[in-house]
Amino acid sequence: MTTAKTLDILDGAVPKQRNNTTAIFIIGFLFFIFGFVTWLNGSLIQFLKLVCQLKTDVQAFFVTFAFYMAYFFLAIPSSLILKRTGFKKGMALGLLVMAIGSIIFIPAAKERSFGLFLTGLFIQGMGLALLQTASNPYISIIGPIESAAQRISIMGICNKIAGITSPLILSAVLLSNASAIEKKIEATTDTTAKEELLNALSGRVVTPYIILAIVLAILAFMLLKSPLPEPELEKEEPGAAQNTLVSKTSIWQFPHLLLGALCIFLYVGVEVMAGDAIGVYGKSMGMPLDETKYFTTFTLIAMLMGYVVGIFTIPKFISQQTALRSSAILGILFSFAAFVTHGYTAITFIALLGLANALMWPAIWPLAIDKLGKFTKTGSALLVMGIAGGAIVPLLYGMLKDKIANHQAFFICMLPCYLYILYYAMKGHKAGRK
Repeated sequence: MTTAKTLDILDGAVPKQRNNTTAIFIIGFLFFIFGFVTWLNGSLIQFLKLVCQLKTDVQAFFVTFAFYMAYFFLAIPSSLILKRTGFKKGMALGLLVMAIGSIIFIPAAKERSFGLFLTGLFIQGMGLALLQTASNPYISIIGPIESAAQRISIMGICNKIAGITSPLILSAVLLSNASAIEKKIEATTDTTAKEELLNALSGRVVTPYIILAIVLAILAFMLLKSPLPEPELEKEEPGAAQNTLVSKTSIWQFPHLLLGALCIFLYVGVEVMAGDAIGVYGKSMGMPLDETKYFTTFTLIAMLMGYVVGIFTIPKFISQQTALRSSAILGILFSFAAFVTHGYTAITFIALLGLANALMWPAIWPLAIDKLGKFTKTGSALLVMGIAGGAIVPLLYGMLKDKIANHQAFFICMLPCYLYILYYAMKGHKAGRK
């Protein structure tokens, strides 16, 4: 992969192949960190609903809302920060911001304050917004744009391996013997005794997040000292698109990018629904917490399988557009199958949405930033803003499921998203191009 002809944007003092190998390794490790932190949310939704004694699932879904809305507010500022700091220093700063967000979990646990927990999650999201704004265009442009989905699939494997392990680790720590504890708390009528139980349960979150904060701070220092090459996007030659770019004065003049940002918004929404909301879906059908706490891992295993398929098929056998179109069709079929089934069969189809979703991000991202030239950083920030779909779609599901049947609410949220993604795969990515 790294021997492929690359765009001439990296430091010429170091051989391109060595630069690319180093960059892919470092960025891959960062994607592991993204996945580890991001996919803790599935466990946190169920943990905080119990610890903070939240009354509704709508309240619980503010976990994902606080985390993903940070991307919306911080994406554009992140692009400005990166212009000042460069990629490497900007990524290190992102890791430090995430460490600060993790530290806030300590007073949040002591006070059992849902507001403080959400603050910590928002700050973690701030750091991730900076990291995502830098790393995604970086891995896209480090080789031919036609094979960008293949490279992003490798990053996705790093992300999802972390995502598979992180909910297992956190669930084992936070939700050990969860069903029995939940029943004991519900059965306790004495206020003081219930407070003691809840405080003891809340205290479980302190040690994991202290460790996480320390690790993130160490990684920030190591990244600063790493040999990660610095791309110079403003000096990039856009090749065949150069004449077109001369007439472009604003990011808003790229329709395929704007439609791609909406596509990212809806894609992240369905990804979070399949990964983080699957446990809530199971609980709504009466499944015990000791089982539902592991459901996120099933979805991520399916996503991992999808990424492996992408590595071996894109672009040798199928194009990025074909992969996105096929994935959208699978998403429609699996959503319908979950709608018409029940119990563990429905849960299986929701987990299989991970397979449908796997190649969407790797395909949408390069299609959306293709031929942006000097607008790549700003375009990347606009796409990162679309990650806010992970805040809105699950919250909409939580609101709907209180008014209509659980399976109907889930289907209503998922189907329109996949239909739009199918449109972008077929026509939207071509908009505004000659």
